[in-house]
Amino acid sequence: MRTNLATVLLSALLFVTSYGAQADVQELGADFWAWRAVTQPDTGDDIPRIVRPDGFLPDWSQKAVAGRYKTLAEFEARWQALSGEERTASKEVDYRLVGSALARVRWELDHIAAWKRQPTFYVQQALGPIFEVLLPPPPVGSDRIHHVIRLLERAPATLAAAEENLTDMRGPFVRATFPVLLGIPDSLRGMLAGLEPYAKGREARRLKAAVEKTISAFAAYEQFLQKAALKDLSEETAVGRDSYAFFLNEVALYPYSPEEVARMGEQEWARIVAFEALEKQRNRDVPALEMKMDINQVIASVKKRELEVRSFLKDRGFLTIEDWVGHYTAQAFPAYLKPIGWLGRTFDLTSVNRLDENATVYIPDPSDHMGYFNSTFTLDPGPVIVHEGVPGHYMQLVLGWAHPNPLRRHYYDSGANEGTGFYAEEMMLQAGLFEDAPKSREIIYNFSRLRALRVDVDVKLALGIYSLEEAADVLESKVPMDKATALHEAVFFSATPGQALSYQIGKLQMIEFMSEARMKEGDAFNLQAFHDYVWLNGNVPILLQKLEYFSDLESIEPVK
Repeated sequence: MRTNLATVLLSALLFVTSYGAQADVQELGADFWAWRAVTQPDTGDDIPRIVRPDGFLPDWSQKAVAGRYKTLAEFEARWQALSGEERTASKEVDYRLVGSALARVRWELDHIAAWKRQPTFYVQQALGPIFEVLLPPPPVGSDRIHHVIRLLERAPATLAAAEENLTDMRGPFVRATFPVLLGIPDSLRGMLAGLEPYAKGREARRLKAAVEKTISAFAAYEQFLQKAALKDLSEETAVGRDSYAFFLNEVALYPYSPEEVARMGEQEWARIVAFEALEKQRNRDVPALEMKMDINQVIASVKKRELEVRSFLKDRGFLTIEDWVGHYTAQAFPAYLKPIGWLGRTFDLTSVNRLDENATVYIPDPSDHMGYFNSTFTLDPGPVIVHEGVPGHYMQLVLGWAHPNPLRRHYYDSGANEGTGFYAEEMMLQAGLFEDAPKSREIIYNFSRLRALRVDVDVKLALGIYSLEEAADVLESKVPMDKATALHEAVFFSATPGQALSYQIGKLQMIEFMSEARMKEGDAFNLQAFHDYVWLNGNVPILLQKLEYFSDLESIEPVK
């Protein structure tokens, strides 16, 4: 562990010791996150990953779901009991953070209700934890092999629970599950083959047996779904306006209506399309970027570009980079991870328990058939680095995980995290990082076009204006992007309403926040200090960041 991290941990101890009057909120938050580590659904997304306790096994039995409801109600009662206390702005932020976290669980259970509507949900709960165990770089020790075996042995019980819980299945979600199930046998056997160098003797035999039993369980699950698909299932996938407004206002803490969010996305879409056209005209005589077809060249390019970005941030005074913060690195897919890479974002951003490790992005072998985002790595990894690595997600999360206030170390909703990552793209574009890379600027604008379009797709899927196919067609034609990626994004956005808009709405909130700070502070405004505050508090919804930054308790409505 780097030396400066000890200072951070000492600050945390001093914080807790001095927090006194807010002990109840801190205790509630600690109890909640310990419970959440066991009960949080696996999503495959990189931002909401949570450190699981040793020996974790997913449990979606009817008894476990009933227990979730009971415990959530108890947490909500404890939170409401604290509503009348007078607080400073910072303590109010902590209180509201717990409220946002509780609202997210209510959103998952009652509004999205994936546990009773979406068959793919159980694919993720059964296999997603295995992906996350294998995500950190090799070698794979015996402890990880044993955990993978135990998770595989648990998978049949998870699928059995699915057959009991899926009482409100929706036709589009059922049909979207069949292509996923089709690839599971090859995925698990490919993972098994890749783990051969790490699993020996009895361990290897047990691993193979667990893989085959899991494959058989998924075959039975497919038969269950085939019978269900013959029934008169609801075609409705939209959560509806009331539920969507609950997410926007209570979970993400956006001070906007669904209609306002839609309009914000439309305006940003128009701005980006216009700016992209200007950029392309400016670069009309510049040759296109050439793909690097050697993976070692791509890995070396990521290393070189990451160091350039860090130096740029330091030299220009945009953000303080502590010596203990690691690097964002790239490597080829390990043989065991590549077959199951579809289960999640293949960015290992480390965790609150691994602050001394570098982040890792896994790069597929370059080809002409790479997906939308992966292909940009072979051209210029810079645009992805500034969003996912430095100064984006990896750096923001690492700084947030070392926050002296324990409540600030946790993810609440991705609006702040994705908003900060998206803001980092435009910040580095406007600051001049890509001044000598005109075609890379075009990549940034195309990313921006996608993020703005996601708002339209997110809102219209949630309100029932778009079907999955219509949303995919919009993404394919307007970004543009390949059809497979477009359909994957449409299904993901429909299953997780509110996530797709977090990039754009979070970025717009960030820009508004910075401009407000600049105007209020005038010549005293310090951009680096402002960014340091935002990056440290990057897990906190931006509305609450503003409340604390300006010490403005009047800007937030009282708890009802």
